[in-house]
Amino acid sequence: MGEFALSTTNLINALMIAAGIGVCGLSIVQLRKSPIRQDVRKFFIAFLWTVLVYISMHLARELLEGHPGDVIRFAIGTVTFIEFSASGVMTLMLVTMILFTALGQDAILGHVRAAALLTGIHILALLISAFTGFFYSFDANNVYHREKWYILSNLMPLIMMIQGVFLLVRHRDRFEKPVRRAFWVYLIAPLAAIALQAFVPGIQFVIIATVAGAVYMFAVITSVLLNRFEKQRMDASRIETELSMATRIQADMLPNIFPAFPERSEFDIFASMSPAKEVGGDFYDFFLIDEDHLGLVIADVSGKGVPAALFMMASKILVQNYAIMKKNPKEALEAANYQICQSRHEEMFVTVWLGILELSTGLLTATNAGHEYPVLKQPGGKFELYKDKHGFVLGGMEGVRYKEYQMKLEKGSVLFVYTDGVAEATDSQNEMFGTDRLLDTLNSISGDDPHEALDSVQKAVNAFVKTAPQFDDLTMLCLKYNGPDPAA
Repeated sequence: MGEFALSTTNLINALMIAAGIGVCGLSIVQLRKSPIRQDVRKFFIAFLWTVLVYISMHLARELLEGHPGDVIRFAIGTVTFIEFSASGVMTLMLVTMILFTALGQDAILGHVRAAALLTGIHILALLISAFTGFFYSFDANNVYHREKWYILSNLMPLIMMIQGVFLLVRHRDRFEKPVRRAFWVYLIAPLAAIALQAFVPGIQFVIIATVAGAVYMFAVITSVLLNRFEKQRMDASRIETELSMATRIQADMLPNIFPAFPERSEFDIFASMSPAKEVGGDFYDFFLIDEDHLGLVIADVSGKGVPAALFMMASKILVQNYAIMKKNPKEALEAANYQICQSRHEEMFVTVWLGILELSTGLLTATNAGHEYPVLKQPGGKFELYKDKHGFVLGGMEGVRYKEYQMKLEKGSVLFVYTDGVAEATDSQNEMFGTDRLLDTLNSISGDDPHEALDSVQKAVNAFVKTAPQFDDLTMLCLKYNGPDPAA
């Protein structure tokens, strides 16, 4: 009768452990397909593999126990050592999970090192016991026996379990309720199982309790992480939609219908902007101030992204309004600078080149507020930098006075202005495109069509940088002066 009872107990234990192995295996398969963050997913998989090793070794010990022989003795000693070592590693990983959830990755290194040291001591003590029988031993029939110092074999994991309880209590406000509950279940379930085993000896409730607690904890934390992931995905989708809308709004803020003034024969003009992000800080503008004066603007706001785009739109409106009001580049930029300095809170500034072209004479009056040199080609000549005098950037300092200069555009002259994203476009070797390549590209064009000029420069920049990422907005404006209107 006793032999039958023993066989039944072993069978029950084997079935529970086999069920635990199956549950862990299915959880690992499910976790591999989970969309949660890769490093978190790998950690959970490693934790479940550790649980799987722990219960598999326990099953192997149950099956090997009671069979005599030196080979069996070596095998059962090995699996027992791995089983006890895995329990320490499981506790270490649990403490790491609690720390990470409560304190974050950057704050846990010291705590994890201390827990890892305890785990190392635990494994070393088990290794010594494997040869001395200090914690456990096997008789001639390879039956497992606990020695009087057996309780010390669980001392280090117990200390870490106490640390886990301490962390859960101390940082309880940092855990979401389901996660905190899952940690408590994993900590308490094995203790409850040990108490139950006192009333039903022989049945390894602690094994199935460990598996159930671990899988429950995994399921809860995974569910919480998936909910976070879904919320982040929805937020990202909303932000993407808003950025797409901002891109369209910004594009609509700039003149983007070409030919821009088909009824005006005095000039041809074309411009483009390619932002480095969804929205950019560069801008161009052109507008008729009156029937005989055309305003031209190219500008570059410090910074990138949405803040730069908002600052860009405000700056564009100010420069255009003051250019129309003042009809003078110098006074327009001084007034715009004063207004920007009065309302500037984010330490941003903008470089601006502003020119006003008198269409009847070709006289261009311009002011440069810290921007790139314009490029000019006179009839029969070639494109060259026009090294004008730079003033200070707009928004950099209140009370700045700017200087203006004039250049005479002859019939057939071509003016090209741009932002530093063109000259400073960088390839994978950190070499810049530079103004020399820009001039070479412009001078290689057979005609004087502004659209062709911008298209050629864009292709040259793309061919130069190749697969290197675009770090700055790339903005260009080109004007060809055709001379005064014959009908005027």
